[in-house]
Amino acid sequence: MTSAAWLKGLPVAHRGYHDLNKQVWENTLSAFARAVEAGFAIECDLHYASDGVPVVFHDENLERLCNLPGDIRARTSKELGLISVGGTSDKIPTLQQLLDLVKGQVPLVIELKGREADDEGFAESVLEVLEGYEGKVALMSFDHWLLRDLKALNAPYPLGLTAGGNKPEEFETHEKAMTLGLDFISYFFADLPNPFITAQRDKGVVVITWTVRDENARKHTFENADQMTFEGFDPRVSV
Repeated sequence: MTSAAWLKGLPVAHRGYHDLNKQVWENTLSAFARAVEAGFAIECDLHYASDGVPVVFHDENLERLCNLPGDIRARTSKELGLISVGGTSDKIPTLQQLLDLVKGQVPLVIELKGREADDEGFAESVLEVLEGYEGKVALMSFDHWLLRDLKALNAPYPLGLTAGGNKPEEFETHEKAMTLGLDFISYFFADLPNPFITAQRDKGVVVITWTVRDENARKHTFENADQMTFEGFDPRVSV
């Protein structure tokens, strides 16, 4: 296993330290710069553009964030780099642009957003961009095939399962993923505590939560996990 102990150290800003898409929008260079300035770790999402370049974006389509029709994967990274996010001056960034901005100043927790049977080369492309980057990086996904690909490629970063749920059949699915030899878990805070997470923590697996938006959720996280992914407040002050 690759040590993921450093994930315990800093609160993780969900899609960057945005302001709930009022002026600073999620997964933008502005949100990431704001997180660096505040000293928070950064969580972000990657999709696979049509030219084989990883881009930082959450949704599968452009409607909610860009007020445009269309599939994020149907466009090249250059085309996406011209599209405004939320009507702001921020455009859809590539993973490389994120790395060039952060420069190892804070840790990165990167989620790969998969699409089954359409992810050939995705894991490889992410690792190629990350090669030589000097800074803490962890990679995670809901999608077991991407975790399997990253593991098969000997990814030199902590690998994590993004998950939620509190039913036995869900735990069974999660346990299958953990047999890959994953290093951490990012779990939905409201589904804690549960037997699956308790057993994983007993084995020394680091657990962070998503997505904490108030003091009650923060308190619940630290009763049941090691660190939180947060948005909508400043965890440096009590809320």
